[in-house]
Amino acid sequence: MSQAAATLPTGPVEGMADFQHAYADVNGTRIHYVIGGGGPAVVLLHGWPYTWLVWQKMMPLLAESGYTVIAPDLRGTGDSATPADGYSKVNVATDVHELVTQLGIRSINLVGMDIGTMVAFAYAASFPDEVRTLVLSESVIPGFGLEELMNPATGGYWHFGFFRQVRLATMLTTGHEAEFLGGNWRMGSVNGFADEEIAEYLRQYSKPEGLRGGFEHYGTLLEDGKTNRQLAATPLTMPVLVVNGDGGLPQNILLDGVRRAAVSVESDVLPAAGHAFAADNPSAGAERLHRFFAANTPRPSDEPADEVASKKE
Repeated sequence: MSQAAATLPTGPVEGMADFQHAYADVNGTRIHYVIGGGGPAVVLLHGWPYTWLVWQKMMPLLAESGYTVIAPDLRGTGDSATPADGYSKVNVATDVHELVTQLGIRSINLVGMDIGTMVAFAYAASFPDEVRTLVLSESVIPGFGLEELMNPATGGYWHFGFFRQVRLATMLTTGHEAEFLGGNWRMGSVNGFADEEIAEYLRQYSKPEGLRGGFEHYGTLLEDGKTNRQLAATPLTMPVLVVNGDGGLPQNILLDGVRRAAVSVESDVLPAAGHAFAADNPSAGAERLHRFFAANTPRPSDEPADEVASKKE
């Protein structure tokens, strides 16, 4: 075992009863994930500059509501591997899909935030029959509003263009991770992250290739938009919830884009929550997700046989 592999977390997750660290070799890379609970599967996809940890407070609440909860580190982030390429949203979605398949799960409730929302959209468009419900939050969809938001000439955000220059952005920010990322974490939470959470995020993004792996997700955004418009020629038909924190990103651009690409869309805003709503207000987040999932859960006779059997065990 290599030194790098030996330092990866394994076994029970500290402070999270019944949750485990695990790894899967999928789609040509290694993905780290945290899993716990029992029942229908909920897959949580984080954004930048976060890891699976952004969901930590909400995961036990979802498990208590009767779900198997799975939170992977996207390729290039956290304790997942950082390959040289493969960061298109469809390919990152394939990582997650192969992980879910490896676990023997045939149908999921899929939740994304920030970059994770972009991956979740690509997953739902690529594997629509395997997504029971879809939750998109705190982001904009490539091909459905993102390109306009990326244009600084019309008041858009400058950072998209900078991050897309992956090598340049990595060169200029490496060695300055705390200064560069600190503002993102301060703006991402209305309550402020605990010191130990900041320390963990900083540890992950200060590792060799840590920043580069995050920027790679931005490097593909224009191609992601073209792919999404092709995929959305067939609109999404699963129930979709668009949710934001009341102190997070403006919801209208995401919601307008999703309505162009999906048939059944509802929306909500969570109180006392910022961009990282699951960390700020985990109770409200878990309750709203559970309510959405439960409203769209099929009768036991309609569920795949493997899920029905697991509930009887």
